[in-house]
Amino acid sequence: MTSIPVPTASRTEYRQFWLFMLFALVVLAAGIGLRDPWPSDEPRYVLAARQMVESGDWLFPHRGHELYADKPPLLFWMQAAAYEMLRDWRIAFLLPSLLAGLMTLMLTWDLGRRLWNARTGLYAAIGVLFTFHFMYQVKRAQIDPLVMGWITLANWGLLLHFLRGPNWRAYWLGCFAAGLGVITKGVGVLAVLMFVPYLIARRRMWRDVTQTQDSALRWFGGALAFLAPILVWGGTVLIAAHARGTPEYQAYVDDLFFHQTAGRYAGSWSHPQPFWYYLPVVLFNWFPLSLAYVGALARWRHDLAARDARVLLPLAWALLTILFFSIAHGKRDVYLMPVLPMVALAMAPTLTQVVHARWLRTTALAFALGVGITMAGIGGIGMFGHWAALERFVHDRELDGIGQSVWAVTAAIGAAFLASAAWFRRHRGIYALLAGIAALWIIISVWAYPLLNDGSSAKGIMRHARELAGVDTEIGLVAWKEQNLLMAEGPVHEFGFNLPWNRQYADAVHWLSAAPVQRRLFILADAMGDCVDRTKAIRVGLANRREWWLVGADAVVLGCAPAVEADGEDR
Repeated sequence: MTSIPVPTASRTEYRQFWLFMLFALVVLAAGIGLRDPWPSDEPRYVLAARQMVESGDWLFPHRGHELYADKPPLLFWMQAAAYEMLRDWRIAFLLPSLLAGLMTLMLTWDLGRRLWNARTGLYAAIGVLFTFHFMYQVKRAQIDPLVMGWITLANWGLLLHFLRGPNWRAYWLGCFAAGLGVITKGVGVLAVLMFVPYLIARRRMWRDVTQTQDSALRWFGGALAFLAPILVWGGTVLIAAHARGTPEYQAYVDDLFFHQTAGRYAGSWSHPQPFWYYLPVVLFNWFPLSLAYVGALARWRHDLAARDARVLLPLAWALLTILFFSIAHGKRDVYLMPVLPMVALAMAPTLTQVVHARWLRTTALAFALGVGITMAGIGGIGMFGHWAALERFVHDRELDGIGQSVWAVTAAIGAAFLASAAWFRRHRGIYALLAGIAALWIIISVWAYPLLNDGSSAKGIMRHARELAGVDTEIGLVAWKEQNLLMAEGPVHEFGFNLPWNRQYADAVHWLSAAPVQRRLFILADAMGDCVDRTKAIRVGLANRREWWLVGADAVVLGCAPAVEADGEDR
């Protein structure tokens, strides 16, 4: 069967796309190199990547001396590889998310161009970029932006084959990308849900569906492409774990392949949320794209009634994926990141029309003004006035020393929104809102990141602990978090992460007594119980809403065992 012709883009349209990508690069890359990893997940992943580089063991991730089986290793490999090339962790740890975000935008544009036209593709990519959820997550070193990138690549290949095919190379590439998604995070397999609406549309002879002559071998090639990265990695892990022959490696295999995949979805022991949890996510986290939902619903009804598979496939896949995550007891907003590009793609024809609507221009301007007035007002009061709620906010987040600077950042963001509104006004209210959003992220990235880094990354608390302990003193970490080990300076020792705190404490006291002059304990206040004489210990300070102490052998209450039973994953 002959492929459906793909609309060609003009030189001007290509120029517009590359200017958009340059703009996206500036906004998304702003702040890289200006901060260290911040909790909760970033320090954990960077610690695993750094230990790969230091130990040379890239197959089995570690957290301290323990094996880390919570996630497959692809993100850690990419971060470690970026460090090997750049030799700077502050840059390397954020590069995978940046590249995944740029790839997602490029693929979204290309799908819109091939399914409709270049203008539609550009609107879809703009809709994705300025969404709060996308911008926030791509500027962080989480696994989910990378998963989004692989699933979007998988959907790109499948949609080109299903709607603009036959295109077997794109199909095989899409299946391979889904496999890469699996070894990044197990949910990469969700890309194959695209087969469900495709088979329905093909059976019912919807418009634009590729009616390929069945070729079992070619279809089977997709399954092989999907399994290839999974089997290569998984088989290597199984063989290596068996060769090392210790219970720890067998437990790692069992945890990674069973507990953290099917078991985690079925059990969903963390982040319990109600079934409707994702409704506010698609309404508020996907702002300002969500402003166009009203127009999109009417357009979707029309297109689906007209049997337009270009809308059915991405939209149905998005709904199936949301349903999949909604059924699970545990939910997080980041799980929906791969859904966003497909929703924007299905909305793209609507976006090209609704941007001219007076109500949307006025609404966008109103939001820009509202955010500007609110942020400028809060920042001004924080700098020059007295408001108990703001003072409590600063104190609770351990920002007392930089409070004035924090409010200056807030006021600057408000001023940027107000300046955008004044410049573009009502007739270009959408531009005012988008310009304000871009300014917000740039200001946060280049001003707030360095300002907040010491407290948010634990760099400041670990530097202070080293100053108090002395240059050559070995510090033992008790009830620690990943950022403490990652940001530690000088010689350190840890007693396991997953062990209950009272067992860590017992091991630490024994370790401390062996060399009381050369050693100190860096310990969480909640883990000390009544077993430390605080008049003889040194309070290091607060970091990430936790209180930390430095304890010498003279401050240990002999024969005392803390009653705390929490382990590392409970903190």
